[in-house]
Amino acid sequence: MKNRVLRELSRIEGQHKVRILLAVESGSRAWGFASPDSDYDVRFIYAHEQGWYLSVLERRDVIEEMLPERLDINGWDLRKTLRLFSKCNLALNEWLGSPITYSEISEFRNRFLQLIPNYFNPIAAMHHYRSMADRAIVENLVNDCIGIKKLFYVLRPLLACRWIEHTGTQPPTEFQKLIGSAWLSSDEKNWIARLLEKKSLANEAQTISVDRPRVETIQAELERYKSAAELVAVPTKSNIVELDEFFREWIERT
Repeated sequence: MKNRVLRELSRIEGQHKVRILLAVESGSRAWGFASPDSDYDVRFIYAHEQGWYLSVLERRDVIEEMLPERLDINGWDLRKTLRLFSKCNLALNEWLGSPITYSEISEFRNRFLQLIPNYFNPIAAMHHYRSMADRAIVENLVNDCIGIKKLFYVLRPLLACRWIEHTGTQPPTEFQKLIGSAWLSSDEKNWIARLLEKKSLANEAQTISVDRPRVETIQAELERYKSAAELVAVPTKSNIVELDEFFREWIERT
């Protein structure tokens, strides 16, 4: 599949006349709990030549393709990427932290990662992840039963909130790093380990029952995260000038 992805990325570069700066896997495969029938969610950041940006008209700044073999490819132009990054776009931050890399231009990701602390907003991030977990419960938990895939859509953002509360930083993309942290109990780690084993063998539609006390504990923790402003520090305002400089540098390289 990696060779297939690389061929498609090379085709996209030629077809759209762009340079791909970073291409990674996102979603459950990057998180580390893919099902046998999970899609491949390829996400990339690209740049045009300098002249493309010197236009009075707004141009399309995304490239999206849904291909056979469950291959979903989606890319953002560098200027769009930096605009979203300045507002603490958590999906983008997770791309940058993906452990599965298809291609990257030397130093691009490292330079980008160094900027995350300057734009990370722990209050907004906690609200974002809490809302994701809350919505997954409301929409999918019925009589204490939930699809095993959807259960991880509760657990991952829940533990991301816990990470933010303890560190005030961007949570890691990889689920194993979230569950390896010191603020999980041994009972939680053992339960999640059993769930991961089941999920690795199950299709995404399989359901699982969750003990009522555990459900209530999760719901109580999510309720507490509604008071994000009381749990984490208010972020400082960063100067957008460094993103302008970053943008110009990589456009010149392109």
